[in-house]
Order: sequence, then structure tokens, then C-alpha cells
Amino acid sequence: MKSEEFFVENIKCSGCMSTIKTSMLALTGVKTVKIDLETEHITLGGTRINREEVIKKLNFLGYPEKGKNSLLNQAKSYVSCAVGKMNS
Repeated sequence: MKSEEFFVENIKCSGCMSTIKTSMLALTGVKTVKIDLETEHITLGGTRINREEVIKKLNFLGYPEKGKNSLLNQAKSYVSCAVGKMNS
């Protein structure tokens, strides 16, 4: 099993983490998701992880890679956070 690491923006709470975890586990090849709230660090484990697909999905949810944040991403992350809170 291989792992990939991502440092992202906008992770604020367990709702954010829930949304990210659910979305990442839905991707082909991803088996485990570890998220560090304080450092906004995500570690994915699996058989084959498509880094570009993961980054695209995280951007869609409002959690871009460190240094690539925008007002739009911040707004999207609030929606993803609320969805995560409702589903957890």
C-alpha cells in the first residue's frame, strides 16, 4: 500500500474532516484517510492514488493546496463543512 500527503487550506472542524474523509474514500484506490486538523495535513493510503484527481476533488470541496487559497475556495469550504456536520 502506498501513501500520498497533502497540505491544504480551510480545514476548520470535524465537519470539514468528515466531508474530506467521505469524499476521499469514494475515490478509486483510496483505502485510508488521516487528517490532522491543526496542520491541515491529509495522508491518504491505498493501492493506487491519483494525485491530480485528489487535488481536483479537494479544490472542488474548497480545500486547495497550501498557498492556493481564494475567497471562492473559502466559501466552498463553509458549504462542505456544513454538509459534513449534517452527515456525521
